[in-house]
Amino acid sequence: MAIVDHLIELRRRLLYSVFAFFSAFLVCYYFSEEIFAFLIRPLAEALKDKEGRRLIYTGLAEAFFTYLKVAFFSAAFLSFPIVANQLWIFIAPGLYSQEKRVALPFLLATPILFFLGAAFAYYIIIPPAWQFFLNFETHGTSETLPIQLEARVGEYLSIIMRLIMAFGICFQLPILLFLLARVGILQYQMLEKYRKYSFIMILVVSALLTPPDVLSMVGLALPLYGLYEISILLIRLLVKTKK
Repeated sequence: MAIVDHLIELRRRLLYSVFAFFSAFLVCYYFSEEIFAFLIRPLAEALKDKEGRRLIYTGLAEAFFTYLKVAFFSAAFLSFPIVANQLWIFIAPGLYSQEKRVALPFLLATPILFFLGAAFAYYIIIPPAWQFFLNFETHGTSETLPIQLEARVGEYLSIIMRLIMAFGICFQLPILLFLLARVGILQYQMLEKYRKYSFIMILVVSALLTPPDVLSMVGLALPLYGLYEISILLIRLLVKTKK
């Protein structure tokens, strides 16, 4: 294909991707209250034994923009497989059959690992993390005032989106390491040699990406290190297959 034809094809794939995202955004905005209710469920479960608890918003447009963020966040989730498919349709004709066999499994594994990471954060990490933060509430006495959580909707959404995105992205580690090994940048011997340094780096990244509590940090660091070890096994298998 000529360069102009490539650009026309690229424009077509981008238009399909934008249309898929925009359509998903409209649907998600229509159901934004239900989606937000799903995202807020861990906090609601943590507060179920406490009466009169609520979320608040302190800016006039904060709730509206929160629902927009919910719709945008959810649309990105839903439209990602379609966008990835359009990307594959664009690049596949330029690949050899062997390259297609290598690239296609990674294209399929990327959303699966992302959703696994997001689900791990939502169902395993977030509920005990919320319980941990709620332990800092105090009852008032005759000399002191009570400390109670009055969470803002925008702030809560930012925290839970940050956790879900962090876990989803970090669960791509095996794909990244395997691709680097595939092109010859990494060897499994190198990964084995620098295990302890990699673990320290994983701890640092986990501390930066999660809220300031030990539970969330360890909850991200341990699965990441497990994926690191799985990556070493996959790269070992790759080397044996080449032989």
